Amino acid sequence: MTTQTNTDYAAFALRISSGLLFIAHGWLKLSVFTIAGTVGYFESLGLPGLLAYLTIFAEIAGGVALILGVGTRLVSLALIPVLLGATWVHSGNGWLFSSEGGGWEFPLFWAVIQGVIATLGSGAFALRIPGLQKALGQFA
Repeated sequence: MTTQTNTDYAAFALRISSGLLFIAHGWLKLSVFTIAGTVGYFESLGLPGLLAYLTIFAEIAGGVALILGVGTRLVSLALIPVLLGATWVHSGNGWLFSSEGGGWEFPLFWAVIQGVIATLGSGAFALRIPGLQKALGQFA
């Protein structure tokens, strides 16, 4: 039997809230901006359109994985480049996310949060898949 600590509950809270935000951002790209619109936006920034598909997938699949607590450390590390890309995209809009086009502080803060999640691990109430835990080791 294991006992949960405050750190485990804090990791759980960060994991769930971050996962929900990733799903919301991915869903926004699908349902409001549309895939074609998101691809067009990425291309207007000089980025390859394929990166839009990868970003949508990373946000939705990564969000689900975080909520479930599956591969939490690896997933949170993999999401940091997505957030640093968003920081770059919003960097010209100024500091506050309430600025037109959104500022860069939110995606940068969220990238730091992913680093914290990677450090803390899954915490409480995570889905434990023995084979995956064995394969990923400390990154599970």
